[in-house]
Order: sequence, then structure tokens, then C-alpha cells
Amino acid sequence: MAERLDNTLKRSTPVRWLPRVFIAVALVVYGAYLVVYASYALALFRFPFDYDQGEGFELRDSVLFSQGEWPYRDNSQYPFYSSNYPPLYHLLVVPLIWLFGPHYWTGRLVSFLATLITAAAIGWAVQRHGRRPWLAALCGLAFLASNYVYHVGPLFRLHMTMVMFETLAVVAVGSAFRAGPDRDIPHQGRLWIAIALLLAAGYTKQTAVVTCVAVLVFVFLRTPRQAILLAGALAATALALFGLINLATDGQWWLNTVVANANPWIMEQAVGLYRQWFRLHSVLTILALVFAVYELYWDRLSVYSVWFFVSVAGSVMAGKWGAGESYFTTAIAASCIVAGIGLGRALTWAEKSKPQMATALGLAIPLLFVLQARLVFHLPTDTRLAQTVARLAGQSTATLVAPQTSCSAPQPARWVPYVDTVGVTLLGKPPTADDAQAGREIARYIQESALPAISEDAGFSMYAGADVVTNPTQLLNLHVSGRLDMVQLLAMIEQKQFGVVVFRAQFYPPAILEAIGQNYHTVDTVEMNNFVYCILKPRQAAQPGS
Repeated sequence: MAERLDNTLKRSTPVRWLPRVFIAVALVVYGAYLVVYASYALALFRFPFDYDQGEGFELRDSVLFSQGEWPYRDNSQYPFYSSNYPPLYHLLVVPLIWLFGPHYWTGRLVSFLATLITAAAIGWAVQRHGRRPWLAALCGLAFLASNYVYHVGPLFRLHMTMVMFETLAVVAVGSAFRAGPDRDIPHQGRLWIAIALLLAAGYTKQTAVVTCVAVLVFVFLRTPRQAILLAGALAATALALFGLINLATDGQWWLNTVVANANPWIMEQAVGLYRQWFRLHSVLTILALVFAVYELYWDRLSVYSVWFFVSVAGSVMAGKWGAGESYFTTAIAASCIVAGIGLGRALTWAEKSKPQMATALGLAIPLLFVLQARLVFHLPTDTRLAQTVARLAGQSTATLVAPQTSCSAPQPARWVPYVDTVGVTLLGKPPTADDAQAGREIARYIQESALPAISEDAGFSMYAGADVVTNPTQLLNLHVSGRLDMVQLLAMIEQKQFGVVVFRAQFYPPAILEAIGQNYHTVDTVEMNNFVYCILKPRQAAQPGS
């Protein structure tokens, strides 16, 4: 009896149950981040206008596909509009548009679900290698907790869908190679599934080439003949599709998705984003780097470690004009998997050889995840509960932000109920009813005009039932490449054939901005989502004798 009581006491000592408490705390913290993320997504689903510049053009592309039309068009002819992205993401949105109409929530829902699937794939990969559900859950939730994923995940933008296909492809390759003496003999079906997923990623967004390189390099290290076969099949299929689309669009596909995407690369932008990414994700990144280096020197590289190295290097494309933080989300997904597998391996080794170290790791791992959670702290603080949480986390309860404007006088900074370790950010704060009302006010100017309108946000024109005229960043990219014919557009501006011009950031080529400035004047400014929009109307002709 005494011996049984003694054993019971040993099993119930704090050293035994304390790791479970720490794990539970870490899961609660990341569960709270998931709730914040879902709440932000729901707020965006309800918002009927652009939240991020470019969302309306993604919606317009999806509408054109739903009508059986190509969005790759001649920018020199009215309505001077073309897409610069591959079609797959928009095709995924098309069924929702057929069922419910052209609403922003359709594409935002697809993007949001893509991030959840990516997180599930990360968790599955970690669980497959470590058989620890709590660690798998933390790794998947850590991806969703990233500031970058939170900011862009629920937007009507295609990047996160590309990351989903990339992650699924890498996980398929990881499961294709067996352990043991036959580990260089892959499961053929899973490899071909991976190639199909890589093709899907590339036809969602061109930057998926980074993951294509990582996968093919890994397969080449294991079985060169298989890699050559897979690379040939992938290239042949991708080029065949490319040629068919280019033929169907009379060359506009090449011009608008390749030539127009050769943007200038800015060193300062790239360095600044690398520093920010590492500062926000340093725990995950260091853990992943340590395990990837361990595999490189003392074990055998897995596809996940190769993907981590290549995706971190490939994030250099974030330095392109028009790029940003979203370009690091592939590297974040890779680091979540590699860090999780490495931690699982360390725990397994410690449990077999050093039980005391296993207990220490059981305490340290959830603490590391909590530290990572603090690094990426972000929270809308428009409720008392959220403000209390921010204070307990040692954060402020609001951020001082000046409204962004390029077309009017600077506005004084004000306190915004949102905090983020990124600092001042234009993404993350849920839009409000006032923002929606401001959008309707801008759209009213377009509705009341008998002439078409030029708007840097396509959503206002679509809300007003008017033509979507121009895609400013696309025109600027083509202008920089020397491939933009502006004759007809400039003539229409000079003849004042547009009833309204709506500026947000003035991303148009200089000649277009100059022509608008000479022929239009500002009649109103409206603030929405912390941006000042300028409403311009045609200048009146001077009266004789005036």
C-alpha cells in the first residue's frame, strides 16, 4: 500500500505535469490568435469595397472569367484594362460568383480557406514525423498567427492560395519518400500529385517558381533520373498552357503577365523587409535554421529543409516595386514545418536517452512558442477585453497613425484602435461601418456621372454599375517597360470624356497624372480605411473675358 502511494506521488510531481500546463497555455494563446484572425476575416467578408489596393481588380478578373472572357487585354484601348496574374485563383472564385454574384467576400473566403488548409498541411507534416498532436497544432497555428498571414490571408488576393498549393506540393513530396533502406525509391503517384500541385501554384502566381526549384532540387538529390522526368513534364505542361493562353489572347498574356511583371528591384525595400520578417519570426526561423543545418551536415536533407533554404533566399523578390510582406509567407510555412519536425526529433531522442532533458524540452518548447506569439502580437483593440489583453501583454491599446494621402494636404495623426508589432501598418484593422459609408459616398460620385470614371479602386465603379477603367499599377509597369501606348487614354482625358477621377495613391504613369492634373480638379476628399481618396471632376472651360 505504501509503495503504491509513493508511486502515485512520483507520477503527480510538478515535474511530471508542469509541461502539460505549459503546453495548454501555449495552445490557448495560439487559439486566441485563431479567433482574432477569424474575426478579422468576418469583418472583411462584410466590407463591400477594396480594403487592400488591387482587390477590386482581382474581383473584376473573376467576373470576366465568369462571363467566359479573358482579362488579358489590350491596355491601349478603352477601357485600358488588363490583368497581370495567372488565371487559377480567379477560376476558383468563379463558381461562387455564379451562385452569389460579384461580391468581395467570394474571393476573400477562398483566400481565408486557403490559409486554413495550409495550416492543416503544416500540422499534418509535423504530426507525420513526430506523432505529437500538440506540437503539430502549435506549428499550424503559428503560421496563422504570423502578422503577415493575418494581414493578407483574408484578402481578395491570390498569394495565399499559391502558398497553399506550394505547401501541399512539398508535403506530397515529403510523404512520397519512404524511411528505411528504400528511402530513395519514391511513391510515384504522390510525386505526380506534387507536380500537379506545383503547376497549380505557378498558374496561381508566378513566384511559385521558388518552390518548383526547391522540389526539383530535392528530388534530383535523391533520384536524378526521376527529377529530370518530373522537370520535363512540368515544363512541357506549363509551356503548352502558356502558349495556348497566349494564342487565345493574341499575345496579351505574355505582355501582361511577363513583361509587365519585370518591376525594378529596390535594395532598401528588400533589406527592410528581411529585417522585419526575422524580427517578427526569429524563434521559428532560428529553430528551423538549426535543424536544417543539422540535416545538412549530420543527417540527410529533407524536402522541407531544402524548401526552407530556397524559400528564404527566394523572398528576395519582396524587393520588387509593388511587392511586400506577403512574399515571405512561403518561407514562414516552411519554417513552421522544419521547426516542428526538428523539435519533435529532439523530444524523441531525449525521451529515449535522457528523460530529464525530455522534461526540460517539454517545458522549453511551449515557452518558445509563447515567446514567438509575443513577437507577432497583433490585436484590434476596439473592446475593453481586447484593451485589457493588450495591457497584460505589455502593449499599448492604440496606434498613432496619420491617414495616407498622395493627392491632398497631409492629415494629422490620430489614435487607431489596433496594435501590431509590425508598427504602423495599413492592414490588420477591421474596417468599420464608417468606412463602408465612406465607400458608398465615393461610389455615389460615379453613379451620378453620365460619363465613365477612372478609379484607382475598381470596387467603386463596380458598386456603381459602371465600367472598370484602367488598372493603374499595370499601366505604370508597362510604361516602365516601354510597352504602353497611352494615345487614346490621354486623348480621352484631355477631351474630358471621364466624368470623375478617384485617386488613392496616384500609381499612374507620369504623363497620365499630368494630363489629369491639367484637365481635372479636386472637388472632395473622403477618408476610408485610413486612406484619403480625392474626387476630381473636369475643369470648366474659361469664359470669354474672364
